[in-house]
Amino acid sequence: MIYWLYELRNWLEAADWISDDSALYKLLNIFKYHTFRAGGAALTAFLLSLMFGDRLIRKLISLKIGQPIRTAEEVHKLYELHGKKAGTPTMGGVLILATIVISTLLWAKWDNIMVWNILFTTIGLGALGFWDDYLKISKKNSKGVTARTKLVWQGGVALVAALVFCYLVPTDAALDVASKEGRTVFFELGGDPTLRALFIPFYKEAVISDLSIIAVMMFTLIIVGASNAVNLTDGLDGLATGCSLTTAIAYTAFGYVSGSALYSSYLGVPHHSLANELPIVAMALAGACLGFLWFNAHPAKMFMGDTGSLALGGCIATIAIACRQEVVLALVGGVFVMEALSVIIQVISFKKRGRRVFRMAPIHHHFELGGWHENQVIVRFWVLSLLFALLGLATLKLR
Repeated sequence: MIYWLYELRNWLEAADWISDDSALYKLLNIFKYHTFRAGGAALTAFLLSLMFGDRLIRKLISLKIGQPIRTAEEVHKLYELHGKKAGTPTMGGVLILATIVISTLLWAKWDNIMVWNILFTTIGLGALGFWDDYLKISKKNSKGVTARTKLVWQGGVALVAALVFCYLVPTDAALDVASKEGRTVFFELGGDPTLRALFIPFYKEAVISDLSIIAVMMFTLIIVGASNAVNLTDGLDGLATGCSLTTAIAYTAFGYVSGSALYSSYLGVPHHSLANELPIVAMALAGACLGFLWFNAHPAKMFMGDTGSLALGGCIATIAIACRQEVVLALVGGVFVMEALSVIIQVISFKKRGRRVFRMAPIHHHFELGGWHENQVIVRFWVLSLLFALLGLATLKLR
């Protein structure tokens, strides 16, 4: 919405009300730059979090929306470590969700289908998380929406997002023609085939030029997988929030490169002009995480719940797909991958051999039960997340 200030500059200039050397012209001109608007989105999300965080905590406490903790019979020693957290306000993810959406709508251009698709996925999965949290609180136990219902909802939202990416995002050629004719193209039936191509690190060109329907299936699995992976990571104060922050910052860089014809050509990265708005969304996500971390750092004053974790995973995944760096997400989001794999390995091992590989899964609990203090686990996983993000960014030069 704030981008309209730049459009106002053009209108005022055309009407000869301002000149290109006036102070007002220069002031309004900065709103066209993606870097400025990305910074504004991050700052807005962060400040909104600080402004409304305490109010939300008080409201959640007044409504008695406290986190249900699994009993000692269910988790044994872990109850001794986390039992005192029972009653801590949860569903704080509404703060993350609200600040991402508000900041994005304020600072991003509204004629970008990629932005709306990311917001749709984020809100859709956040709504599922809200329902799940509500059921847990109302029933006063750690069980919420059934696994089957959750998977169907996630799959439905992810499928819609995948179809939009594959068959509705307009090509750069269509956008160029529309721009010259003074009109806007929001979507184009058939979409841009380059968004259905498979790009991997070490190769400048697409490994497969058009995956067709396979791309839809792949994107759906990535969104569902990322959503669940972040959800599994959200088990310690600030763990998922901090890891999402580093991932969001990394994808800010990916989005900036992908949206720039100059830098994408130089680095051999797939380019799409609509990707130039992705840094605004990614930085809104980073600012929201940073603001929530203010209240979620150990000892947490509130938890994000599934409302936040499912939404964060969906938002990260759709940004990765939009800038054609979904394969690199496995590296940039390495901590999320570790957490998800630890659960998969644990379940398979127990079913096949009757033995557990880890003391407890997800893997952050394995280290907790091994004697690491909660803060040690959190900070060390943050360090790993930062390293994974840097390694992911290094792939920009490995082509």
